Amino acid sequence: MDSKAYWVGFNFVKGIGAVRFKALLDYFGDAAVAWQAPYDGLKAAGLPPKVIDHFLQVRKGMNPDLALEKIISQDIRVFTWNDEKYPRLLKQIDQPPPVIYVKGDLLAQDDWAAAIVGTRRVTAYGRQVAAELGRFLAQHGVTVVSGLARGVDSLAHSAAVAAGGRTIAVLGSGVDQIYPPENRGLAEKIIQQGAVISDYPPGTPPESANFPPRNRIISGLSQATVVVEAGEESGALITSTFAADQGRDVFALPGSIYAPQSKGTNRLIQQGARPLLDFNEILEALNMSRAPQQQSLRLAIPANEVEADLLAALGSEPVHIDEIGQQSGLPMNKVSAALAMMELKGMVRHVGGMNYVLARETPSRYEIE
Repeated sequence: MDSKAYWVGFNFVKGIGAVRFKALLDYFGDAAVAWQAPYDGLKAAGLPPKVIDHFLQVRKGMNPDLALEKIISQDIRVFTWNDEKYPRLLKQIDQPPPVIYVKGDLLAQDDWAAAIVGTRRVTAYGRQVAAELGRFLAQHGVTVVSGLARGVDSLAHSAAVAAGGRTIAVLGSGVDQIYPPENRGLAEKIIQQGAVISDYPPGTPPESANFPPRNRIISGLSQATVVVEAGEESGALITSTFAADQGRDVFALPGSIYAPQSKGTNRLIQQGARPLLDFNEILEALNMSRAPQQQSLRLAIPANEVEADLLAALGSEPVHIDEIGQQSGLPMNKVSAALAMMELKGMVRHVGGMNYVLARETPSRYEIE
């Protein structure tokens, strides 16, 4: 039986998310073994009694192999942590989803992605910015990520599609349950020029509780998150919080102090988000203007022991090149050359004075069970 089928099987069990699934893998060493485990073994692995009872009910009525076959027959692709096609940026976040379902395709160039999110009740100002920004990023080789919701999300996706660029829609339902229904046509276009993805198994309806957790995937797939318009209680603010916790850049569009749709974005700026004053700032801040060069270099120069040693010596705080050399035990000429290449590949960032940091760190206070 395909071991991936057991990952899918566990994904159908409410209460077993990234944290608990990893605990099962750590304890049993394999998803197949965990799937067959008795009650006492599951309890020893750390599952609460209620979750165990629910799992045993699901297991009794489910054949994981047949479930996976059915999913694949719907032209839905399944990726786990073990798959090379699992998105690199998403895998870097704290507690990435063990399984994602994809309609369409994910490409290496999607490493250069920016999320555009915002309110459903968008103003004329917000509509203009969302559409123009989606088109601008797509034209510059940046994949536009959003949530397929009404308002800002739909405008951003549509603009990227119209510009011939790539875009990814992250759903709070199964990928076979497009929501809102009026965006089914847009979803089909997105599938042709990108992907519709979800960490919820096919058949999952668009319940309100699903949307806040899925926002961590929107930000997790993106190097930057741009909040176009958002009220004080907007879900887009949740996405920006996840992005900040994941060590990703957050931009917010300044707006009128009288407009309800700008209260959230203005507050974000007050709290430290970068005000979006020029679209080029997104490219410059994340070095996205060099995305084609970075992509070709990443494909041409595979990771090696030198890169691994240097990455181990770096973190979110600046480290001088001399200290990096001492920690890695490598000669300085090799350290200097490797760091230059790693910066082009988007792995590290030079912050001045011969000090370097990791390009992305992924701390998070959120635990997705």
